[in-house]
Amino acid sequence: MSHAHAGATPRGRAPVQKATMFVALVFVLVGLLGFVPGITTDYDSMTFAGHHSSAELFGIFEVSVLHNLVHLLFGVVGFLMARSVSGSVTYLIVGGAIYFVLWLYGLLIDLDSSANFVPVNDADNWLHLILAVGMIGLGAAFARSARR
Repeated sequence: MSHAHAGATPRGRAPVQKATMFVALVFVLVGLLGFVPGITTDYDSMTFAGHHSSAELFGIFEVSVLHNLVHLLFGVVGFLMARSVSGSVTYLIVGGAIYFVLWLYGLLIDLDSSANFVPVNDADNWLHLILAVGMIGLGAAFARSARR
């Protein structure tokens, strides 16, 4: 006998749960790829945290051990939240809001200062804005369709 999670469709997961699982999977993959030499350039210069790491995922996005662990954690939280429709919507909207704050933070700090402890660069900043808009947009669209 199977027990569906609250808010899931009888035939399986709701579309918002599938979308959340996809987003979570991307975060987990990005977190893991950040630890792969070659996919992450200047891998040997990676630090735990701080702006002195010159390691870059795909040669574009500045990463550190902390940055990669944050991506992994964000993905795991996404998988846990995807167990319900309301959790999925919350993950997308709150996660998007977090990325919006990270975008603002990245714009406001001096990237060569100790305030850049994650670390981020300009490419990370703009990706954070895209993630914020995309996640909030997905969450809002699914929340609206769930209310109908």
